[in-house]
Amino acid sequence: MATSLKPTETMDFYDIAMSPPASVNPWKARLALNFKDIPHKTTWVPLPDIGEVRQGLGVPTCRKLADGNDFFTLPILVDPNTNSKIGDSFDIAVYLQKTYPESGAGDLFPPQEIDYTFDQDLPPWAPPLSARKEGEYDEYSKFNMHVDRAFSAYVGLMGFFLPFDSQASKDELVRRAGVKSWDDFEIKGEAREKMKESFRLMLGDLAKLFSRNTTGPFILGKQANYADLIVGGWVYMMHGTLPENEWQEVRSWHGGIFGHLYDGLQKYAEVM
Repeated sequence: MATSLKPTETMDFYDIAMSPPASVNPWKARLALNFKDIPHKTTWVPLPDIGEVRQGLGVPTCRKLADGNDFFTLPILVDPNTNSKIGDSFDIAVYLQKTYPESGAGDLFPPQEIDYTFDQDLPPWAPPLSARKEGEYDEYSKFNMHVDRAFSAYVGLMGFFLPFDSQASKDELVRRAGVKSWDDFEIKGEAREKMKESFRLMLGDLAKLFSRNTTGPFILGKQANYADLIVGGWVYMMHGTLPENEWQEVRSWHGGIFGHLYDGLQKYAEVM
């Protein structure tokens, strides 16, 4: 049920701690909060502490590791205005739109068809995807799943450069990924160049969505919606992890579509 135009009490947003404190991922929820002009403050949680924090807040996990154990991750949003706790980026966006529909820059989920699929198998060290059932905003939910799958297939280009806040956080990711050491995340030389070219081709299929409306930089033109934030969240993660020269390459690919998307979302990218 919708409440007031804008919440009166500041919400708590839980993000993964990096060094220095900066959002690398999850960006989708942060962009949605700023899009809806929601007052919030960030609590930075070191990777090894996420399970304890999540359980302490009573927020169940929405993903499983390959061994069947719970995958404890963020974001979590706590809204004291409604006593709600939400622990998934997509669910956070749905909650914000339903609870505060008139707040911010508009509708996160305007009706549209988003025909993009990516069905390749993921590498064994890729992070698990959220499991979703059919329900509200299915067109966006399916797009979110396929975009997450597409970028997760190439997260190897970014993983080694994640600016974690401590060695303990790096060790925790090593454990979760089932590799022997942090160095196992590094992809370099010819293998990296091949992965980059495959990544460029994948982005070419995604770029077609953004090419339909030439007024850009968003899928529907000048007005952003959650589909743009889904892709934009990953684009912002690339900006925060890729070496600068590679980030500039990605910005320039496919007529600069993803660079324009990054720039267009800057007004929603404030870290509070």
